[in-house]
Amino acid sequence: MAETEQQSGSSPEDDKPPLPVNFDFMLPKKEISMVPDMGKWKRSQAYADYMGFILTLNEGVKGKKLTCEYSVSETIEKLLSLLDTLDRWIDETPPVDQPSRFGNKAYRTWYAKLDQEAEALVAAVIPADCSAAAPEIAVYLKESVGNSTRIDYGTGHEAAFAAFLCCLCKIGALRVQDQLSIVFKVFDRYLIVMRKLQKTYRMEPAGSQGVWGLDDFQFLPFIWGSSQLIDHPTLEPRHFVEEKLVNEHHADYMFLECIKFINEMKTGPFAEHSNQLWNISAVPTWSKVNQGLVRMYKAECLEKFPVIQHFKFGSLLSIQPVKP
Repeated sequence: MAETEQQSGSSPEDDKPPLPVNFDFMLPKKEISMVPDMGKWKRSQAYADYMGFILTLNEGVKGKKLTCEYSVSETIEKLLSLLDTLDRWIDETPPVDQPSRFGNKAYRTWYAKLDQEAEALVAAVIPADCSAAAPEIAVYLKESVGNSTRIDYGTGHEAAFAAFLCCLCKIGALRVQDQLSIVFKVFDRYLIVMRKLQKTYRMEPAGSQGVWGLDDFQFLPFIWGSSQLIDHPTLEPRHFVEEKLVNEHHADYMFLECIKFINEMKTGPFAEHSNQLWNISAVPTWSKVNQGLVRMYKAECLEKFPVIQHFKFGSLLSIQPVKP
């Protein structure tokens, strides 16, 4: 199964010691500058590690509620504290009065603070003996909160946050036993902060396909959230278009949490504002939904040049081809 094939992203300590002592970290940079470069990305170690990480977590959360019991390591606590800091900075940086309704310029002030502090924030999360990795990993954190020029946010930014977490696994700061708390604690908290950013600064969706896209801003919580619902005794895909059921169960399931946010942000019939999701509600099982979403994620996000041209490659997520 694909889920167990590539675990290099999520469980570095099962592979080999996390990293050799003399490992050379490097500042990640863009490598995909033209459409023909996309083949390089799909053959890269970064793609294998990234997809392996996503699928390992997908398998790990299968059938489990957000409210289930799991261990929370010190690194997870530190990541939550980092996200609390980003949240607090939003409160300290209120939107400014401006003629344009969208893209509030106060976001740039908020982002400048992160740009300045990112390395220190990451250094506080990782073990002291990995401190040399902080500048490399901080790049993914800065890429994960939106674009300060365009004041937009989309699935490429979300992918940068997953890449940030994947890098923390690769240096051994996060371990295989952290799987549930990576998704249920850290990623869930990240989503809450991103929704607050999107609402507060009226951020534009980056590369949105309008009603034909899955969601204006996110994708991964639909994948992991559908995995949580696999083999659920009563909730079927057809139920998530029923607002009453969403309101009853959203605290347990990431997928329903996303639907609840869409319901709050959009008006009009669900089938009109979220056509793709409406179509997905007709799929008979969550297992089929999950498989379909993984395929769709690869096709609509990871294989799309406008998204991947912004992805940065360093020593931890390398553009080098996978070793045969």
